[in-house]
Amino acid sequence: MALIKSISGIRGTIGGPVGDGLSGVDVVKFTAAYASFIRKTYSGASNSIVVGRDGRISGRMVEHLVVGTLMSMGFDVINIGMASTPTTELAVTGEKACGGIIITASHNPVQWNALKLLNSDGEFLSDKEGKEVIRIAEAEEYIFSDVMELGKEYHNGTWALRHIDMVKNLPLVDVDAIAKADFTVVVDGINSIGGEVIPMLLRSLGVKNVVELNCEATGKFAHTPEPIPENLYGIAGVMRESRADVGFVVDPDVDRLAIVMENGEMFIEENTLIAISDYVLGRTPGNTVSNLSSSRGLRDVTEKHNCTYHAAAVGEVNVVTKMKEVDAVIGGEGNGGVIYPALHYGRDALVGVALFLTLMARSGKSVSEIKASLPAYAIAKNKIQLTPDIDVDAILAAVKKKYADEKVTDIDGVKIDFPASWVHLRKSNTEPIIRIYSEAPTMEEAEKMAESIKSVINEIKAC
Repeated sequence: MALIKSISGIRGTIGGPVGDGLSGVDVVKFTAAYASFIRKTYSGASNSIVVGRDGRISGRMVEHLVVGTLMSMGFDVINIGMASTPTTELAVTGEKACGGIIITASHNPVQWNALKLLNSDGEFLSDKEGKEVIRIAEAEEYIFSDVMELGKEYHNGTWALRHIDMVKNLPLVDVDAIAKADFTVVVDGINSIGGEVIPMLLRSLGVKNVVELNCEATGKFAHTPEPIPENLYGIAGVMRESRADVGFVVDPDVDRLAIVMENGEMFIEENTLIAISDYVLGRTPGNTVSNLSSSRGLRDVTEKHNCTYHAAAVGEVNVVTKMKEVDAVIGGEGNGGVIYPALHYGRDALVGVALFLTLMARSGKSVSEIKASLPAYAIAKNKIQLTPDIDVDAILAAVKKKYADEKVTDIDGVKIDFPASWVHLRKSNTEPIIRIYSEAPTMEEAEKMAESIKSVINEIKAC
């Protein structure tokens, strides 16, 4: 069992002893702590909190616990039901709520669930704010309301369509061009809310030929839900059989977008943000931001448009903070997370789909031709499972010392930049692992670099 409290929320495997996995008691405890935090820090007039969930098997159970706890703390709940993370974020501001809770473990397997906590701007709590929620929970500093002060629950199922309309109305989304292109599109919805909302979006954009794969939102994921190449073996054959122009794969809460080329091969998730940014910068020049674990390709296309690239620590809230600081026109993360401020400051696969289809329609290029036009890098994503005896801080300090003669960044783990490559080590916010990301001109070089770092870590652990 596992329970992880981090900048990405309260995340754990369902069941087990209290404090070990994400038990019902833990859900109530952290929801009450969040409600107490909002009560202390929010100064507006609203008394409503938005709640949305992905399609996980445990989602409805956790939803009942969250809604009941918020009502017991005196808050009204606007329950938007099964909804994507970006839809829930938009609903917070659209409903003028004082906060929001998204019930989703994002890319984690079916046994996981989580509480993602939002402020009144529909954005994730900062690291400092999240730690305060955890402190309140551990100190049990929450007081439940008297019977006459209990909150009420309101259901609102309109937000998916409202989100789609907002995307369609963006100036850089060309609905007419998409419709005229007559694309055939395959969607892998991983048996969650993306299986409903992405086909809805496509048809609203004028795409008549939509091939649905794993689009029934049962919560029984057809494959491991993280949208990375090794998990997407099913869509390649469907692409070839249907002679599709493009395939879109999302994670269970629809904030990450992976793209499949017309030949069934992966476009590679790193290229999602790079290609869309290239399109956006060509029409609205400005700064860009991605995290330290993302490809140099974004830097390259940003500089191609005579604009400036900035790096942030890993975590959506860190990227958003940097984007606001530098007034970026687009940003995100190399995991397929596109953040487009013209709509909102949150990773949004719906925005990614609409902008990418516009790029295809206006350029007349196939997905493989678009990929060929992008900077050529290969990124390897490795990990080391954590055990209680591993001192992560000591390992990172030792690696930093060993490579002191290189360009080292330590705002988030340790990143070592070499002239033509880089490697980044950091403790995951969402899993009990150390992530090792490495990028080089070829995959062979990137994997070799990762293996070298693993050897260094093993030497350190043996000491």
